[in-house]
Amino acid sequence: MIHVDLIAPIATLLDRHAKQRPDKVAYWDASRSVAYGDLARRTASIAANLTKAGLRDGDKIAIYLPNGVDWIEACLAALRAGALVVPISFDAAEGEISYRLADAGCGFVVTTPARTELIDKICRDAAIAPTVILAGSAASRTAMTLADLAAGASAPPADSGDIDRSSFIIYTSGTTGRAKGVLLSLRGMLWISAACWAPICELTENDVVLSPLPLFHSYGLNLSVLGILAIGASEHIMERFSPQQALDLLQTGKYSLMPGVPTMFHYLLHRAQESGIERLGLLRLCISAGAIMPATLNEAFEERFKTRLLDGYGITETSTMVTMNWLRGARPMGSCGLPVPGLAVRIVDPSSREDVLIGEEGELIVRGPNLMQGYHNKPAETASALRRGWYHTGDLAKSDAAGYLTITGRIKELIIRGGQNIAPAEIEEVVVRHPQVADCAVVGIKHATLGEVPCLFVVAKTGQLDIVALMDHCRAHLSAYKIPEATHLVAEIPRTGSGKIMRFKLVETLGR
Repeated sequence: MIHVDLIAPIATLLDRHAKQRPDKVAYWDASRSVAYGDLARRTASIAANLTKAGLRDGDKIAIYLPNGVDWIEACLAALRAGALVVPISFDAAEGEISYRLADAGCGFVVTTPARTELIDKICRDAAIAPTVILAGSAASRTAMTLADLAAGASAPPADSGDIDRSSFIIYTSGTTGRAKGVLLSLRGMLWISAACWAPICELTENDVVLSPLPLFHSYGLNLSVLGILAIGASEHIMERFSPQQALDLLQTGKYSLMPGVPTMFHYLLHRAQESGIERLGLLRLCISAGAIMPATLNEAFEERFKTRLLDGYGITETSTMVTMNWLRGARPMGSCGLPVPGLAVRIVDPSSREDVLIGEEGELIVRGPNLMQGYHNKPAETASALRRGWYHTGDLAKSDAAGYLTITGRIKELIIRGGQNIAPAEIEEVVVRHPQVADCAVVGIKHATLGEVPCLFVVAKTGQLDIVALMDHCRAHLSAYKIPEATHLVAEIPRTGSGKIMRFKLVETLGR
């Protein structure tokens, strides 16, 4: 069941593939590719030269790059040098970058020549002085470059065999405000490959993956970086997701698997419907995680493309996956699947902490080898989240008699209208089925007598929306107390890299 051979140091995995499949392309992007043999050599040289340049065991390296092969090499080399990897979104705002560099205490930053002025400004303003390493093809006479570091080394890399040490500081997506740095080990991350990607999704060295996932996010880092390496598959990394580009690539028939988040599959389906496309080349499987997958989207996707779309539930604090639907057998649509082997889950009453009955809603708590080691420099938050070996997710869930879990929302996002609980996701799943709706989100707003009421934000497919017809649609599928009190037409719904709705930004919009 669990492929324990996939849980090994980075150098062990690279050496294994360099011997077994040296000329096989491991990763490629729009600019370049790298085979397993070259990947092993290049990351060894980069790691050794980083040590020569002053990096010490336990130092932090920020990777502030777009998706691509450079990102992969920088990450694997940093791990081989004994550093902690701090991924930063290439689309992050100046304040977000500054906070992560300072909070993690990054001694090195890998970025592109185009972002050096921004990094210099951030460092001056924050009074920090990390060493900057430039990636890409642009040569530099003054700055250290990834290409120079990869050219060769006079000494071997550090290559620590300790996979239980902290290896990553991944900042949570910040759906409720300022992000926390989650400390994760290599063992915990690779456990997901061994217990989920390989046995459940049947990812093998024969797969060719098309990945639009942002690599700075734990889902992309786990599957599209470490999972591909552990298993020995090949992967085309998209710099960013484009429905049309993804459809064009899939039509070539090169790809067997594509991971994504629900919004990606929603736009892919919508674009395919507009274009009349009914098949996705030779794709055998799509994997969805990062946010709640509406059952209606799952059903429509599989019906049109005749391709399995497996939904799972994961969070950064558990090295991504907690549950997953299996490739084989039946599954209840709308469920995020069964617990990943090796993990224990409970659904408890948020007040009493007692287990709820089957079918009842409660907070999902998790225990297993993939749990985070804590929040970086935040002992109080760590103690609150990790209690007696269990991680308290803050997510509401329920289980059926067969053990399939369904995520129903977040405790802090519940709208309590006159004493009745409303999960925003329940309203959103109904609204998104309306033919004029492309995307939507629900937040709670204060009410003088009821306490809170639901407020709806909608992205219309054509830019216009018949609100009366939409409310009639809601009344046909929702109880009266769940009908939104107000509806706002917006250009887009703010989401994290994993597809989660940033409701606090919508609340801020209302405030303005």
